[in-house]
Amino acid sequence: MNGFKDRLSDFLKEEIIFSVSFILALASCFFVKPSMDYIDYINWETILLLFAIMLVVEILKNLAVFEMLVRRLLAKVNDSRTLVCFLTFTCFFSSIFITNDVSLIVFVPFTILTLRRVGRTDLIIFTVSLETIAANVGCMVLPIGAPHNIVLYTASNIPFDSFFLVLLPYIAVSLIMLLALTFIVSPEEINIGSVEKIEPDMKNFLKKVFSGIDYYLLLTFIALFILIGNLECIPFFNTFFKSHIMGNEVFWGVAASQFISNVPAAILLSSFSSNYEAIIIGVNIGGLGTLVASMANLISYRIIQKEFDGIKIRYLVEFTLLNLLFMAVMLGVYFLT
Repeated sequence: MNGFKDRLSDFLKEEIIFSVSFILALASCFFVKPSMDYIDYINWETILLLFAIMLVVEILKNLAVFEMLVRRLLAKVNDSRTLVCFLTFTCFFSSIFITNDVSLIVFVPFTILTLRRVGRTDLIIFTVSLETIAANVGCMVLPIGAPHNIVLYTASNIPFDSFFLVLLPYIAVSLIMLLALTFIVSPEEINIGSVEKIEPDMKNFLKKVFSGIDYYLLLTFIALFILIGNLECIPFFNTFFKSHIMGNEVFWGVAASQFISNVPAAILLSSFSSNYEAIIIGVNIGGLGTLVASMANLISYRIIQKEFDGIKIRYLVEFTLLNLLFMAVMLGVYFLT
């Protein structure tokens, strides 16, 4: 019954997010007469690439490829500091290939289970906060690591390797910070014990793969493309956004992400400015901000809320402070480079 309620809750949240985007897109249609131009608003390359990535990720997730690998490596960990470091960087490296959102969906529950097993539930808030930051940093390595980077990669036509080079200073500094923060944890000896093997359930495999794809996210993207396409056609909004965004892309990328998350921010900014490198930097730094700055942030918070409702306020405070620290340092890197 609880599983059904959780799935229903997820469904309703996704539906609400889509509904808001749809309502705003529909409202904009009263100012710009619907026509075949609407089809041109939509970046179909982004939609198809996102669908393909989701498909591959669902296949890997249902085969439990990454989880099996992590469970084998986990058996070699023998102290609490190494465990926190291992779990944090698992989220960093996995987010490169399976996106930041999926990385946290898979490994945050695994982290809670592991810390419970070794009697270190006191480390859950700190570890999950670091994991979330690590996932938001890891997704910068490849342009397919997060939806906002997929949007900017397809819109900008920046070469695959150049995309990485734009974000390399921020990735490098973040990795140093993540590693340094793990040293806060004392290296107390732990005993994880035998790590049970998992066998993927191959029954109805393709059905589970296709049912796991986030179709609401794809529809939300389409609605956002239509909304922003219409805003471009409305003189007031076109003038307002161009006059404020152009030349201030990093600031707007960071600021807008704090309120509407970095995916809509990426779509909005890339529609009114062609300074894609600045937008890439802005929305990626912006994902390290408030709870709503990135969908990945909300995913971790919801898992914590579900498992430990009593610590959600402490988690929110510690998570926000760590994120503000990373954001401040990343902005410092930007101004110094």
